[in-house]
Amino acid sequence: MIVVMSYRASDDQIESVLVWLERSGFQIHLSRGVERTIIGAIGDKTRIGDMGLEAMPGVEKVVPILQPYKLASRTFQEEGTIIRVGDLEIGGEVIHVIAGPCAVESEEQLLSTARLVKEAGATMLRGGAFKPRTSPYSFQGLEEEGLKLLAKAREETGLYIVTEVMDARTLPMVAQYADILQIGARNMQNFFLLREIAKVDKPVILKRGPSATIEEWLMAAEYIMSGGNYNVILCERGICSFENYTRNTLDLTAVPVVKHLSHLPVIVDPSHAIGKWRFVPSMAGSAIAAGADGLLVEVHPNPSEALCDGPQSLTPENFTEMMINLRKIAGAVGRKMTSQ
Repeated sequence: MIVVMSYRASDDQIESVLVWLERSGFQIHLSRGVERTIIGAIGDKTRIGDMGLEAMPGVEKVVPILQPYKLASRTFQEEGTIIRVGDLEIGGEVIHVIAGPCAVESEEQLLSTARLVKEAGATMLRGGAFKPRTSPYSFQGLEEEGLKLLAKAREETGLYIVTEVMDARTLPMVAQYADILQIGARNMQNFFLLREIAKVDKPVILKRGPSATIEEWLMAAEYIMSGGNYNVILCERGICSFENYTRNTLDLTAVPVVKHLSHLPVIVDPSHAIGKWRFVPSMAGSAIAAGADGLLVEVHPNPSEALCDGPQSLTPENFTEMMINLRKIAGAVGRKMTSQ
């Protein structure tokens, strides 16, 4: 539930409500606005009566949150969340592009890609050090050596690092190097991992599972937020459908729907959604038009030789051309992107 305090409520009255809710077993989230103080109370509402709570001094009204996802709900927090990574703000006016190879393969491959995507306007570098593959015989990533190369690329270019966490065992290692932790589609409902990543004080990109409903996706975010980490970025990356020409079906309707239901930032990964590089730029532009706060795009200096997901990776030239067009689309919908 949400407890809306009167604009005349004193600090002592607010504190009294907080103490009462905590004693009743509720998890508390306090938001002080210019005109109102809002108290989010997560827990079993049957433990106390709403009428008794509304009778407390300074309380204006009590509003129930009907959705099963409480902390992620727009009802819980009306204004959109802005997540800060260094000097960047995700969820604000600026659209951020996270670009780089699917997998870190070598120092030369990663550093050359990092330089090129930064020059084109990307603000963050993506790259997998641990690669979940369908086949056990496929390239599985360079692991910690890959993380060290990502750190080196950050030191040279200034790009913040986004990389995937595979399991709780490697979480401390990945968190040591990454600026943003990514939960892949396969792990969206790995609830043990979600609980563990909630304890890490770093932003998290949570990818939608290929067969997950929007509610299931938001409930996965709820696991992270209920554990204390409110810095969750939702990522639409395509869902399974009957169509098999593309890798997945990019659900662009999810962008405005989720932004209506939730206050969390939403980004889109057109590379994994489409699986074919030639369609990535048009879907990236469509994502921005739909209201996405950012993009996650795969770029490789030589896609034909990539060890992972070459067919969906843009060349540096294609990426640069796409970024020029995306700036035009961003301007048309009242958003901004970093200049080249």
